[in-house]
Amino acid sequence: MTRYTGLEDRLVFVSGGASGIGLALVEHFTAQGARVAFCDLDAEAGQAAADRLAAARHAPRFSPCDIRDVTAYQALLATLEKDAGAIRVLINNAGNDQRHTLAELTPESWDNALAVNLKHHVFAIQQVAPGMAAAGGGSIINLGSVSWMRGRPELTGYIAAKAAISGMTRGLARELGPANIRVNALVPGAVVTPRQTALWRDADTDKRFIDAQCLKFRLEPDHIARAALFLAADDSAAITGQNLIVDAGLAQVSVAG
Repeated sequence: MTRYTGLEDRLVFVSGGASGIGLALVEHFTAQGARVAFCDLDAEAGQAAADRLAAARHAPRFSPCDIRDVTAYQALLATLEKDAGAIRVLINNAGNDQRHTLAELTPESWDNALAVNLKHHVFAIQQVAPGMAAAGGGSIINLGSVSWMRGRPELTGYIAAKAAISGMTRGLARELGPANIRVNALVPGAVVTPRQTALWRDADTDKRFIDAQCLKFRLEPDHIARAALFLAADDSAAITGQNLIVDAGLAQVSVAG
């Protein structure tokens, strides 16, 4: 794994960091010597992750939070900034790909899908951008998904939010660029996580994804975390407003036929 010395001691915040891709992000940034803080709705899993990594150079700081509560979430970020200084890397990871048909969709479930998968990105950025700018800049990474590029069914709320992340990322990259703040979308493909395994994964599913991908292996959270390290580090200093797709070629094959 590449060592990004510029990430040492840098304050990194990850939403939804207790499991899956979020946990891999916490682990990889902690291993780089960054000062990592993260939140999650699952207080037990989040604290367990923090405890497991407590011997690191900088022990991760965990706070339970429902990111749908914008007031509480911004207050959590403000407290972190007051205690630890400017957040230099913000990773908007928290999300939920709840399946539903069009007939099952309600105004309440639609609003919840946008709150879980999009709204918190915007207001976390709003909170941390002034401090990040005052500190000389930083990197904001919004987690997208190739599901909207592939036109996946029974995910209307989720893919609408993930598609919006791409547009939001490009607009904010332009708006925040003069402050040396880079804004990119990291777009995973079909990643094997404990949630996916428990709900949907089987041998047939593995075969379908591998057959559809250019590269013939299942993606793991570590593949996404390593790409995030690059986008957070100074090595990507000239990259902003982009969708970095990490999907083993899944979307390419789907679009091509």
